[in-house]
Amino acid sequence: MTRPLPKLAALAVVRRGDNLLLVQRRNPPDAGLWGFPGGHVELGETALAAAARELHEETGVVATPETYLTNIDVILPGDDGQVQYHFLLAAVLCRYVSGTPQARDDVSDAGWFTLDDIEGPNLSCSAHVDRVARLALTV
Repeated sequence: MTRPLPKLAALAVVRRGDNLLLVQRRNPPDAGLWGFPGGHVELGETALAAAARELHEETGVVATPETYLTNIDVILPGDDGQVQYHFLLAAVLCRYVSGTPQARDDVSDAGWFTLDDIEGPNLSCSAHVDRVARLALTV
């Protein structure tokens, strides 16, 4: 029996002044939650390139990937207690170039948010979004 392997994904962490670009996920595992745009890294693609590609596919925004911020392991169990999802997320700091965020591809909303918005009670975010946001605002 072949065991599934963890999947590599990239997050585009785009800063514009004191605001960060977030999207609301349409699909599991984080459907309805806000987080950084991103998705799977394709075979032969760097995580830096994947972050820029996924950003544009999901929001229409163009940004230049600059550096890795951090890595995040997301390991989620299914109803049977076995691992259902295992992602290694490479958070990539990207420099905003152009575009107005629009919900495209597999997101239901997109917009710019402050750290207060992200840490506040009115925005339901995926795990680690607040930590990555604080990190992005310090570089």
